[in-house]
Amino acid sequence: MAGVITASEPSWISPFTGLGPRDFQKLITMLRREGADTVRRGRPWSLPLEDRVLLVAAYWRTNLTLRQLAPLFGVSKSAAGRIIDHVGPLLALNPRRRFRKGTVLIVNGTLVPTRDHTIAAQSKKYRYSANHQVVIDTHTRLVVVAGKPMPGNRNDCKAREESGAKAAVGRTTTIADGGYPGDGLVIPQRRPRGGELIKWQAEHNREHKQVRARVEHVFARMKTWKILRDCRLKGRRRRPRHARHRPPPQPPPGRVGEANPGGGSPSPDPPEINYGTTLRYSTPWSPHPTQPPPGSWAASPLQQGHRSTPCSAKAKC
Repeated sequence: MAGVITASEPSWISPFTGLGPRDFQKLITMLRREGADTVRRGRPWSLPLEDRVLLVAAYWRTNLTLRQLAPLFGVSKSAAGRIIDHVGPLLALNPRRRFRKGTVLIVNGTLVPTRDHTIAAQSKKYRYSANHQVVIDTHTRLVVVAGKPMPGNRNDCKAREESGAKAAVGRTTTIADGGYPGDGLVIPQRRPRGGELIKWQAEHNREHKQVRARVEHVFARMKTWKILRDCRLKGRRRRPRHARHRPPPQPPPGRVGEANPGGGSPSPDPPEINYGTTLRYSTPWSPHPTQPPPGSWAASPLQQGHRSTPCSAKAKC
């Protein structure tokens, strides 16, 4: 049975992966280096590695059922499922264990509608969803850590600790919203009851909001992959490869730049974080704020597709 979609036609690559043909070939080379195309016992794959990667990307991008997706590539429904189970974990994000000195991260949680009720729970939007804690690099805007899914009714502070995102980040300076109080993160200043914020606190909150919005832009690009809008996977298949194992123990993070952790009167001295010089602008080597450093590859191969996908006008990237 001949397939309609194939990687031998370059016009099919960009709509489903977001990568150009050259970057797609780099991804295939990386996977071959990791042993994705080694000869194994039993029946050989009916599709070459390029088509198998394209099938997985099309499944994530469109969220079609296997019964709908398999005829497009000329394989059976069961063969498409085996390809996704084999190639999918090879494309999963491997969390970064070490960070360069001076790195600033941003953490936030997003809700993914999930049909597996063993992990999902009814959230504030009255539908079953899972809470995914995502950590990005402030300068490159690439995802560096993604915690394992937690029930959607779990608050972000608790979900960050139980998902493994907190241990993976360690003592690295991390920015968050007001939903992470008392967790050693850089959060906005809280207005005292019956009072007003002083000048430097208002300026801190304004610049904090501008920088933290980058993680919302990342979420907007992530949600172009339709599987994050209605996840039908169950069991181990719903979690990335690195999230199936408990992360190694890390020392508790220090109290870095936490704004008013005790909820009492605000501190008269401003925090040490300088948003104007450290976070507001991209790194000197990057003419575009989302371009990775020369000679480096994105933490996840398909993140190249996230950057090449234009953002909506609402996201204001």
